[in-house]
Amino acid sequence: MNNQTTKWVLVHKITTHETSGDFDLMLAETPAHIQGPPPHFHNNFKESFVIFDGEMEFLVNGEVKIVKAGESLDIPPKTLHTFSNNSNLPCKWINIQSPKGFKGFFDAVGIPAEIENAREKSHTPEIVQKVIETAEAFDMNIKVQ
Repeated sequence: MNNQTTKWVLVHKITTHETSGDFDLMLAETPAHIQGPPPHFHNNFKESFVIFDGEMEFLVNGEVKIVKAGESLDIPPKTLHTFSNNSNLPCKWINIQSPKGFKGFFDAVGIPAEIENAREKSHTPEIVQKVIETAEAFDMNIKVQ
């Protein structure tokens, strides 16, 4: 299967891949000094993150975890989490969500990579509002402070 789509989502470059299993798979790149999504949890989705270049800082149920190249992190359902790249270098990572279904979120809010200034357009106030309005439909429950 070589069916993939690349979009910018909240300043993260996301390439989704079609899978035959009951999981979604994506390859991502987060530029240096970029915050991740707002703190959120999923009622049903399990997530695994594998860092293969650079490092990512995760906030998991209030605990900070630095995950470096070659390391992984598993996020069970109902676990409040977010992440950010606070380093001076880009971070490349793999994300797996199970069961299948979260890929639609990236399709709904992402800006196709081939559009001019897609990275900048992926974080406009309109897109942020769309993320907030769309998140719950994809089991992304945003925790407002």
